[in-house]
Amino acid sequence: MDLHQMDLNQARHLLSARPLPKAPSASMPNSACVLMPLFEKDDEAHLLAILKTDTKGYPWRNQVALPGGHIDRNDQTALAAAYREIDEELGIRASELEPIGSLGHFLTIRQTEIEAFVAFFNGDRARLRFDPLEISQIIDIPLRTLIATHVAKRYENRIPDIAELIYPFGNQTVVIWGVTARIIHFFLEHLRQLAPEHFRSPKR
Repeated sequence: MDLHQMDLNQARHLLSARPLPKAPSASMPNSACVLMPLFEKDDEAHLLAILKTDTKGYPWRNQVALPGGHIDRNDQTALAAAYREIDEELGIRASELEPIGSLGHFLTIRQTEIEAFVAFFNGDRARLRFDPLEISQIIDIPLRTLIATHVAKRYENRIPDIAELIYPFGNQTVVIWGVTARIIHFFLEHLRQLAPEHFRSPKR
């Protein structure tokens, strides 16, 4: 087995053992939310993300993102907004999600504050759908791939500069960067504290 490989049962056990840490709020007026769905595929834990379309003038053109969007005044909570957004974007219903908690708040370069939630997705990955005008594809990212990059780039115990903090995958053809990379980095650092054995480098 790959040194960094983790199945969903392991992830569920680890993440239920201790509350998620929370990045502090900067109390920005523009607020949004995203949801990081974790699910099982090929006997290992994966993260479900989306790739935005290659549309000229689109602010998020070709960016890897977590499902989410702005919090509306009709949303009772930020989590309710995250559930609404993932349903609208991918057709994932609240009944198919097992919430873990919030990772707190992360600021984008456009000064929008995003609250990031983590949940297990227990539904049928094959039935998901999306608007091809906004999303070009749904991406299944093995957690071990993110962990391996985290270790190889020595991201442990520090917050890399935005220009340095990237998580390439898919033969290096797709790159996670920006606030999405910051959220993933924060999540992986928590996971590293819970399961340091998965974050060892073969060369160390």
